[in-house]
Amino acid sequence: MTQSPNDRLIVALDVPNAVAGLKLAQDLGDAVTFYKIGLGMLTGGGLGLANELKQEQGKRIFLDMKLFDIGATVEAAVRGLAQFDLDFLTVHGDPHVVRAAKEGASGSDMKILAVTILTSLDRADLDDSMIKDGDTADLVVERAGRAFDAGADGIIASPQEAAMIRALPEASGRLIVTPGVRPAGADLGDQKRVATPAQAIADGADHIVVGRPIWASASPAQAARDILASLP
Repeated sequence: MTQSPNDRLIVALDVPNAVAGLKLAQDLGDAVTFYKIGLGMLTGGGLGLANELKQEQGKRIFLDMKLFDIGATVEAAVRGLAQFDLDFLTVHGDPHVVRAAKEGASGSDMKILAVTILTSLDRADLDDSMIKDGDTADLVVERAGRAFDAGADGIIASPQEAAMIRALPEASGRLIVTPGVRPAGADLGDQKRVATPAQAIADGADHIVVGRPIWASASPAQAARDILASLP
């Protein structure tokens, strides 16, 4: 599928079920070409919605499952998801997971994106999880490099690390997708490592993911257009 400039904005359908997701997509109309469907909607018809938006409306779909398991299980899960002709799928950035996901996606056009460190986490959270010492940004870049070496098509990382990841030699030709994006003045919600849409793109992101500032707006379509208009 040919990418349009509007594809840089991925709208997160963080709503309870497929009915609400389809209503939001209808409200957004032609203003949005790319949607993210996450784990929270999986039991609410998320895969059905992904298929309808892709096959019936020609939208691009990012399935945000953040898979993590033993290699054989990840490979089987990804092979099953690849049949839906989706565009992006997330897995955790551990090298064994990335390698298994790439094997499962072989023969399809679905891109495997590796999660480095969730954008809702900071150093205190990493300490609670017994993650090794070090600056969060440095750990993100290290994990990104290892995921690229394992074959990841792209990386999920906060806007604050996008420039450092883009500077990695391994990042050449790979995707950087940034959640944790908030328009100037917007509520941060549960995100801790954020930047504006324009800054994220300027720092090397290929795609930005925005949810609440769009779907909670009085006019979601206009909110999406305003974000797109702000991009460099």
